[in-house]
This record gives sequence, C-alpha cells and structure tokens, in this order.
Amino acid sequence: MSIQNTSSTAFISTGISGLDNVLGGGLTKDRLYLVEGDPGAGKTTLALQYLAEGAARGETVLYITLAETEVELRAVAMAHGMSLDGVTVHEVIPEESLLDPSDQYTVLHPSEVELGETNNMILALVEKLNPTRVVLDSLSELQLLSGSPLRYRRHVLALKQYFARRSCTAILLDDKTSLKGDQQVRSIAHCVISLQHADSEYGAERRMVRVLKYRGVAFRRGPHDYSIVTGGLVVYPRIVAAESREVTRRAQVGSGLPALDMLLGGGIEEGSSTLISGPPGTGKSSVAVQFVKAITDRGERAAMFLFEESFNTMLNRSEGIGIDLHTPYESGALTVHQIDPAEMSPGEFSHAVCGAADRGAKVVVIDSLNGYMNAMPEAGFLSTHLHEILTYLGQRGVVTFLVGVQQGIVGSTMSTGMDVSYMADNVVILRYFEAQGAVEKAISVFKKRGGAHETTLRRFAITPRGIALGPVLSNFQGILTGVPTILADQDDTPS
Repeated sequence: MSIQNTSSTAFISTGISGLDNVLGGGLTKDRLYLVEGDPGAGKTTLALQYLAEGAARGETVLYITLAETEVELRAVAMAHGMSLDGVTVHEVIPEESLLDPSDQYTVLHPSEVELGETNNMILALVEKLNPTRVVLDSLSELQLLSGSPLRYRRHVLALKQYFARRSCTAILLDDKTSLKGDQQVRSIAHCVISLQHADSEYGAERRMVRVLKYRGVAFRRGPHDYSIVTGGLVVYPRIVAAESREVTRRAQVGSGLPALDMLLGGGIEEGSSTLISGPPGTGKSSVAVQFVKAITDRGERAAMFLFEESFNTMLNRSEGIGIDLHTPYESGALTVHQIDPAEMSPGEFSHAVCGAADRGAKVVVIDSLNGYMNAMPEAGFLSTHLHEILTYLGQRGVVTFLVGVQQGIVGSTMSTGMDVSYMADNVVILRYFEAQGAVEKAISVFKKRGGAHETTLRRFAITPRGIALGPVLSNFQGILTGVPTILADQDDTPS
C-alpha cells in the first residue's frame, strides 16, 4: 500500500489549464474532491479531461459510472475529439432484470441490498486496478441508495479514507438532483468545485465556475467564466491585474501623421489607454486604424476586436482612405477577432484581449464600447471587467484604443452608454459642426495623463489619401455646440 501524501503543494493537473490556474496550481494529490452542478453543466466532460490527462501521463485511471453507460461516455469523449486510451470505464448500474416484477425485493428495502452490492463492486475494481485517479459518477445514486443522511455521510467518509490510504486522487460528481441544498459531501471533501450556468434572454447561457472551498491552498476566489467547446471545458480565470504590477519608463508611439502627433503632444505613451469618442461617421475607427498601421509598419504586432463592423468591411474601408491593412494581416503582424454578439462572456473576452498582449501585440483596438455592452447586456460589472483589462494591458506596455460611439449627431448633450473617460488615460473627441452651409468635422484632445498636449480644436477630414488635420479653428466660437459662430475669416482647410 502506498504512503499517503502529506503535502499541500504536491499538485496534479486537471487537464484544464484555466481550472488549474483558478485552483492555485491544480489538485492536491491523494485527496477527495467534489464537482457539483446541475445537469448539463459539464461535470462529465471535466471528469473525462481529468482522467485523460492522467492516462496521457502513464497513470492508471478509472471512471466508475452509476448512471451513464460506457457507450454514452465514450461517445461524449469522441464528440470532443478526446482520446480515452488508457482510461478504464466500468458500469455499476442496475441490470435490465430489475424491470421484471418477479425480481423485485419484497422483504428487504432495495437500499439495504443494493448499496452493499454497489460498494463491493467499487472496492473490487479499485483493489484490482490500484488507480491513481478515480471518478465516481454520480453521488445522487449513492445518496438515494443510502436511505438516510447519516448512512450517506458515513459511506462517503469511508470512501474518502479508503481512496486516501491507496494514494488515489478521487473526484465525486454530484448533479444535485437528489436532495437540494445537501451539505454532507461539501463538508467532507477537500475541495468543492461548483459549475453553474444561467440562462440569458438572448443568446448563449453564461457558464461560471467557483471554488467554494480548498483546504490549505490559496485559490482564486469568485466566479470565473468557462465554456464548453469541442475539446472540452475551457476556463477563463478572472483577470487580477494587481498581481503583476511593474514600474517602467514608457516611450511614445507615433501615428505616422505629424499633425496628429503634434495635437497629441508627440504621440501616445506606451501602456496608456485612449478613448476615441464621437458621433457615428466622424472617423473614430480610422484614427485607431492609423495607429495600427503605424505600429505594424515598425515591425511590431497589433490586435483588433470588432463588435459591429466586419473585418472585410474594415479592410475595404481602410484601403479606400489609403491605409493598407491587407499586408500586416497576411504577414501575421495584425490579428483580428470578430466578436459574435451574445455568444461571448466577459471572462472569455478578457481572456482573448489579454492573450493578444501576451502574444506580443503592442496596440489593441476595441471597436466599439457600445458593441461590448450590447454583446453582454445581462453581465454585471462590465466597467470593472474593462478596468482590469486596461490595467493588465497597461502593465505590459500595450497601447489600447477604445472606440466609443456617442448618441446624437451634434450638440453638447451627447453621451455614450458606458462612461469610461474617467479610466482612460487619454480622451480624443471628434465632433460634427455646421459651417457655411456644410457639415464639417473637428478633433481635439480633452485629456492626456502622459504629458502635455494641444488644447485646440482642429478641422478633421477623411480623404482618399488618408486622415488630414487642418490648422486651429480659431475663427469659430462654440464648435462643440454643433452650430458655431464665425469670428473672422481664416484658412483652415485640412492639409
């Protein structure tokens, strides 16, 4: 018999890297774990990934099923492209003969006989294979067979001690269908992992995993989004930017347009976030694309996250104003993520954005904040999610651009659905205004934490040759109202 592990730092992997991160390193060896969740939450898939990881490492692993058949389990694994080579699956389920009335127990209660038979089969399997990883699916069957809470608790305690003495790391699955709110196994288990999914009014449901307890381990608390994709569960640990703060000097990133850089006081500082705000059609995305083009021309990487506009439209529109995105995209310097509304959780989005930075992106564009809110309308604390993203990117020297579409066309009462100007380091405002029978555009920098900048308003235009900025609009008063007053004649044609 093996010696039981006495350390709280000897971890084994669950086969799900994100879950290992949430657990603070993985599962402590030779302990009993509870994975609970409603039917459809992904418990079986998680268990199969856990055993497949062990089998891939050459361990002896065992899946004991009290409900599903081996054919069903292997079909689930096949659907995920998961190999169960080396995984022993054993069914401990009622035989068809139980449907025959003549085989029904008439003197003894079924639990008095079937629990003992089930227990003997489980112990015999473990004695025979001596596995290092075991999954028991599910506790609902054991609970019903036990008949009373006391007998059920004692049975689980006995299993815990038995697995521990044999140096076996066991996961018990609980679908919570027997007794709602039962706390028996939660108090016994070394760690409790809860899989939750909530329906949404539109689109895919949101799935979250919580570690309710983990003795002796500093795990990541709170909810963490996860999804079930082909291949199994993917967990997106909640971003905690404070874990990797650093202090470094930041250089400036130029736009490639001298007039725009002059307005910005020389450019945008590395590690800063910039909100480009304005009514629809003023050229907000074009300003962001200009920086993407400048950074990729320098041989560095950029990433764009598009919520409304398709990338094909973005490519063609940029090409129409003299900005070539095809070349950096085809070379791999530019990566583009087209976000499908109502299909992505905040945690998954955070994981994608921060992953782009980890892969070397120096400029990240989120277009737009309005699409971000509309894609996740039922998720609370979106501004907190965004703050963590911006902090994470800033600590890695990434220049982030947030495109915010304001409601309305002209006037000073325009607003966005989410006010992020307080968390953005820089704020660039684009405006329409009426001048001599034509609708013109103006640009100004309202805020810049990284240094000095021009406080002027300049005429702004999108031409076939690209973005053009004119001189200061000093002959106008009240441009931000949309209907300014002309003070004097001045040549302010964009150049």
